[in-house]
Amino acid sequence: MHHPLTAVALASLALLGCQPAEPVRIGFLGGLSSRASDVGEAGRNAVQLAVEQRNSAGGIRGRTIELIVRDDAQDMEVATRGTKELIENRVAAVIGPFASSMAAAALPHINQAGVVMVSPTITSMDFVGNDDYLFRINRTTRDNARDYAAKLYQRGQRRIAATFDVRNRSFTESWLNEFKAAFAEIGGETIIAVPFESMPDAGFADIVTKMLAPRPDGLLFIAAAVDLSRLCEQAKRLAPKLPIAATEWAASEKLIELGGKALEGLLIVQNFNREDRSARYLAFRDAYFKRFQRDPGYSSVLAYDAANAVFDAMEKRTEGETLKQALVKYAPFEGLQQTISFDAYGDTPRTVYFTQIRDGRYEQIE
Repeated sequence: MHHPLTAVALASLALLGCQPAEPVRIGFLGGLSSRASDVGEAGRNAVQLAVEQRNSAGGIRGRTIELIVRDDAQDMEVATRGTKELIENRVAAVIGPFASSMAAAALPHINQAGVVMVSPTITSMDFVGNDDYLFRINRTTRDNARDYAAKLYQRGQRRIAATFDVRNRSFTESWLNEFKAAFAEIGGETIIAVPFESMPDAGFADIVTKMLAPRPDGLLFIAAAVDLSRLCEQAKRLAPKLPIAATEWAASEKLIELGGKALEGLLIVQNFNREDRSARYLAFRDAYFKRFQRDPGYSSVLAYDAANAVFDAMEKRTEGETLKQALVKYAPFEGLQQTISFDAYGDTPRTVYFTQIRDGRYEQIE
């Protein structure tokens, strides 16, 4: 005769066996309340969409994904605090951040905890060739700045006046230095570089006046969308015929909304192909629009790719393999428009597209 307790114990064990596996926690870190929040919000939306789609397809090896979001507010102290909270929540990986200075704040804590961080957008040379836990979906400031130098020179510009936002110095200074060197190499000159700090009353007329003083033949803005729109307004007012260009940081969907007619003719790089008509990209664009009632931007495309690369690596890795090893070993991963391969340092190449703003839209140019 069986002891009654044995049956109870067996029933309890059976119930335990049916309990769902603990979810896979994925962290998100990005600027959601800052002056450059358009980039962070678009990125968060895309990661949310990637999580929802993966969960509806069965999650990762049957485990659902739980997204834990932290706002870095484009402030290094807030970014540090958010990173520590994500680590305390035992996340398997972090998607983000979206600004190089925020990555600089997060990196020591990520490395100490051994948690992989995949940034969709950062480009600063500070992070290139380092054996750490940071992976990047974007290419470097050196790559982008060289392409800009060649493009501006090709368009007949020889004397460039630049301005750069010191609040994201890790990106803006890195970009400016790379541009200066590349432009000088081909016979151009960066005749002035005016620093400014992103804030509502930054004195944009004064900045542009300083840029115009040495009589440049082109203006280059290294700023986020919210500041770029104001800088372009002043440039159009003070020097309406002068060519204007801006770095890829500002190339968000919000920019055109903010800047209107002042942006007409602006040269700016996109990290994705807006003209793409592939079934894969259109399915993503439609799903994103249906979910968030807006079109995806560059940070949406790169964040979606970052999330899916992480999920695929987690799906493929074998016992005893770290996520860091799996991201290198199981590449290339299929991105929305480009395949993604990481080298041993977490760096990756990327094709970019020059656009010019015409009649309130980004138009791809050769």
